[in-house]
Amino acid sequence: MTGIFKSPCEGAVRLGRTGPQGDGQADLKHHGGPDKAVCVYSQEHYPQWEQQLGRQLGWGAFGENLTLSGMDEASVVIGDRYRCGEALLEVSQPRQPCFKLGLRHAEPKMTLWVQESGRTGFYLRVVEEGEAAAGMALELVHRPEHGMTVAEANRIYYTAKKDARAIRSLLAVPELADSWRNALAARLEALS
Repeated sequence: MTGIFKSPCEGAVRLGRTGPQGDGQADLKHHGGPDKAVCVYSQEHYPQWEQQLGRQLGWGAFGENLTLSGMDEASVVIGDRYRCGEALLEVSQPRQPCFKLGLRHAEPKMTLWVQESGRTGFYLRVVEEGEAAAGMALELVHRPEHGMTVAEANRIYYTAKKDARAIRSLLAVPELADSWRNALAARLEALS
């Protein structure tokens, strides 16, 4: 059982603390919860994957709840807050692609490709619950001063694994999800 298969929805959807109403995850140890309530993927990544996979992909092909235009890992900061309809959303962490992406696309290397490309997407926590609908814009209402982008967090997590200074800089981000904070703290301790 998996929640990786998504398709576009019509009309308003209530965004609750643990995600969109009617959405579900089978593996709650690794997916879902307040820090991973809403999965976001950039519309601009689709053409690159379509070319690499040799086929057209429909929205939701990466298991995301929101497919957005004009927002990617390099332009989004951990802790950014966005208003979408009635809901207030906050960026909590980069998405960690799992093996189910490979199953979804019948390509065993897909998870590694997504991770290596940095086109991972990211998660939002729901700060204020409310209804949102397809086509609504996300309005940036707050950007933290630390400036830690999702792309930089990915770089630290996946390629700067032994860079204690970089790890500390990511740990200093107060809005970072607990799962990432715990993993990075353990990594830092192992480096000591």
